[in-house]
Amino acid sequence: MSESSNNQFEVAIIGGGPGGYVAAIRCAQLGLKTALVEKRKTLGGTCLNVGCIPSKALLHTSEQFVFAAHHAAEAGVEIDGQVSLNLETVMKKKDKVVQQLTGGVDMLVKKRGITRFDGHGKLLGDGKIAIDDKEEITAKNIILATGSSVVDLPFLPQDGETIVSSDQAIAFDSVPENLVVIGAGAIGLELGSVWARYGSKVTVVEFLPKVAAGYDDDVSKLLERSFKKQGLSIHTNTKVTGTKEIDGKLNVVAEKKGKELTFPADKVLVAVGRKPYTENLGLDSVGITPTDRGFIEIDDHFKTSADGIFAIGDIVRGPMLAHKAEEEGVAIAEMIAGKAGHVNYDVIPNVIYTEPEVAGVGITEAQAKDKGIAVKVGKFPLTGNGRAIASDATDGMVKIIACAETDKILGGQIVAKGASEMISEIVTHMEYGGSAEDLGRTVHAHPTISEAIKEAGLAVDKAAIHSL
Repeated sequence: MSESSNNQFEVAIIGGGPGGYVAAIRCAQLGLKTALVEKRKTLGGTCLNVGCIPSKALLHTSEQFVFAAHHAAEAGVEIDGQVSLNLETVMKKKDKVVQQLTGGVDMLVKKRGITRFDGHGKLLGDGKIAIDDKEEITAKNIILATGSSVVDLPFLPQDGETIVSSDQAIAFDSVPENLVVIGAGAIGLELGSVWARYGSKVTVVEFLPKVAAGYDDDVSKLLERSFKKQGLSIHTNTKVTGTKEIDGKLNVVAEKKGKELTFPADKVLVAVGRKPYTENLGLDSVGITPTDRGFIEIDDHFKTSADGIFAIGDIVRGPMLAHKAEEEGVAIAEMIAGKAGHVNYDVIPNVIYTEPEVAGVGITEAQAKDKGIAVKVGKFPLTGNGRAIASDATDGMVKIIACAETDKILGGQIVAKGASEMISEIVTHMEYGGSAEDLGRTVHAHPTISEAIKEAGLAVDKAAIHSL
């Protein structure tokens, strides 16, 4: 391994995903000589390459397909001939989106003068990093941003062909006749929705009592009803135990209330979560010991137990979300540069990009009850919203949770077409400590689905205008 003055940096970041590349750009903006180490050929991590972005491209095109094939005529749009799916073109479109965005990140990194190293980064101690055991760099400050990987089921190992993760489920070369999805979280529901729209018979199996477990029961129940109307078969309180062959066909075996259930499967998507990725990172060489769940412990300034080494994103506490990692990337860069970096973890939104979408921020009503916090709740259904009715998008609601004593907004949940965009309004009000009344008195354009947020804010004090 070789080292020169060109390989000495003020900051070196291992991992080029949303947390890592954002940290690198912010470091460079602040005048720090910065290195970025990434083992993929392209930057952007899981999110841009095989996660957030390609899945959203598939969600978009599948929504268009469903409209054209099943809803256009009732909307007065007549399409001559049969609507058919060209999956090869769909995948090319998805890949083009990914290439555009990963290429854009690469250009941003180059324009900022960040030195990029291709290869697997490994800590050696004393501020040194080996890259594929061929090259060595040194940095005064090292940021670990290596992200996460999919969780496997010991009794159902993934083979990448039949038993797959989301990495393969965004790239099927044909539409599976039967798709079994294990896990009713964001990944399972989103990709299950995609393939159901394209014609798969999709069965979602969830161990927990409800889908979208991070949301309140009324929100989850509304979502489940909507998914079932779209043709997804959903089994909650159901434990997958393995697979077996029946009449020459693979079946997923599960147990519910002591009874065995079997689901035929051409493909099985395992979507039971993600785990921190720190494989061969050299943590032992610097005295860092991950927790039992694999996370790296940090203090409130992202410092690990090793001097000069920081960690952000999916490998540390908090939700495994790209935007959370981005905010941490900015914050740690500013801290290293001597500025007051900060992340407000109370206002990080979470979204499931199905149709309808579901988005939430802050605490739920159930969490408030568990914590003994007295709250007032305001709800508004989209059945009372003019734009939703005009857009055939009445499956949904907005829910605001406010402190019973101060009226401060503690949380909000939205089920709606475009909920991912709408949630930012609640986040913004919470960021400055706004009240439900502030939300209810904010002027909204009419007609918009976002008016439901205003009405829910008013409903906290039983003052909603368009609700009985």
